[in-house]
Amino acid sequence: MAATLPKEIRALAEGDFSEVAARFAQAGFTVGQPAKGVLTVKAAAPMLERPAVLMSVGVHGDETGPIEMAAYAIEALSRAPSALAVDLMLCVGNIDAIAAGRRFIDADLNRMFRENRGDLAGTFEAGRADTLIAATAGFFEGSGPRRWHLDLHTAIRGSRYPRFAIVPELIADEPRRELIAWLGLGGIEAVIMNPASAGTYSYWTAERHGTAGTTVELGRVGTLGQNDLSQFAAMASALHGLLRGSTQGGGKAPVVFNTAQSITKLSDAFTMSFGRETENFTPLKKGDVIARDGDTVYTVQHDEECVVFPNPDVRVGLRAGIMVVRADAD
Repeated sequence: MAATLPKEIRALAEGDFSEVAARFAQAGFTVGQPAKGVLTVKAAAPMLERPAVLMSVGVHGDETGPIEMAAYAIEALSRAPSALAVDLMLCVGNIDAIAAGRRFIDADLNRMFRENRGDLAGTFEAGRADTLIAATAGFFEGSGPRRWHLDLHTAIRGSRYPRFAIVPELIADEPRRELIAWLGLGGIEAVIMNPASAGTYSYWTAERHGTAGTTVELGRVGTLGQNDLSQFAAMASALHGLLRGSTQGGGKAPVVFNTAQSITKLSDAFTMSFGRETENFTPLKKGDVIARDGDTVYTVQHDEECVVFPNPDVRVGLRAGIMVVRADAD
């Protein structure tokens, strides 16, 4: 990790919350660090009407822009702690991968939030996921009904909607509407409704803890300390408001997509019908071949479907992409 990093960014990337934790504690909050890279800040007296917000960054170690954004956000808030209007958990997901400048150590952490991990059970990330699952359960225990989880990422490929989010369908209607309106305020251009878990952190919290959880993609992967933070300005502003008690919309409403089909890699024979440089939300026409896997052929079923997260290099048994359709055309 570069020695010239601003201290706020270095501290958060290393999971060192000592300075900000001390400021919140001195202001009278109940502060905890249940695991390395996890900070919780709660009102001294439990208040069920107080929202509980989990913000996670660095679940993939090479997605560094949200780490920088979160570092500055938590530093500013810790210097005016009375402004904090929510119970907050800040989680730096894969600290070891961040330090190594890699996406992960053994396997994708954002596929580990599931009961059955198969041959991934013995990986480094499986252990880290267990740690985060326990810390998350402790944070939400006793919280009121307004629960949020913002899992902030950046994409490894280009996208026709550079800023987009994945939202679990199982979230109740009202918190889902509030979340999507807030995402629009944060500059999110598209939302994908997700009907089933792929082992992601945000789906786990939505399913297990009743959160309005979402995986948010904020532009492209960048080097820690060298990100263009202007691409995160709208989201940084929306986070500033959320942590201080405002969830009002007002941004442009995102385009909503439904999931048409999930493409699962069944064997090492799996191949996709387009290159690795294919942008997210690239449209395909009905009947087009998406992928082949032995005798299994994935084809487009609707008049038009757009491909998101195409990745033939995932492990066998994991999702290699999803196909989505605009909700107003479904």
